[in-house]
Amino acid sequence: MTRNGFPRLVLFDLDGTLLDSAPDFVATVNLLRAARGAPPLPEGELRPHVSKGSRAMLGVAFPELDAAAREALVPEFLEVYQRELARHGAPFAGVEALLAAIEAAGSRWGIVTNKPEYLARELLPLLGWDQRCAVLLGGDSLPVRKPDPLPLLHAARLLGEDVAGCAYVGDDERDILAARAAGMASVVALWGYRLREDDPLSWQATTMAGSAHDLLDAAAWPRSDAALAR
Repeated sequence: MTRNGFPRLVLFDLDGTLLDSAPDFVATVNLLRAARGAPPLPEGELRPHVSKGSRAMLGVAFPELDAAAREALVPEFLEVYQRELARHGAPFAGVEALLAAIEAAGSRWGIVTNKPEYLARELLPLLGWDQRCAVLLGGDSLPVRKPDPLPLLHAARLLGEDVAGCAYVGDDERDILAARAAGMASVVALWGYRLREDDPLSWQATTMAGSAHDLLDAAAWPRSDAALAR
């Protein structure tokens, strides 16, 4: 079920797992705030919320607005963010080496994110990943998104892989819930974005990793619940 110790297919979340996109989002919300006469928001205030999505970030950037007003800002937020893609952020330390190690082992890797698919697809060539990523699904690629397991299951099916040969890596509870429901091995990316009250231990992932460097050791990778049951 594995190749040289690595899962046959490693699926990743994007923001907060492969990509430190917080600087891009900080630039985005500060452009929105500047247009409304508000001072810049420090990166430290927004960073923990990045994996929660655009609405959560708008809630931090504009706490004085009600939910309906923040919802009305989502299209503008995405338009501005599209212009800021990969201008400020970069892959997390160790990510490029990890992707290369997965490929060298003869395994494949892909991305399952809740980010709109068009934005994720625009990012890939900017990062040099467009010819390397075996599968990409966004939050609007299917009728449901994480924590529903369907996007993970669909990504595996597209590549002809059984869930027993797959693992999913993410920094948010929704990632782990989706992986567990799919029967895939799950890895918490502890280097990603979390709120202070988040408790990764309670997510019951198969394992956790402190950095992408930790996953360069093939022995660090877990096997899926399906594989362990065999």
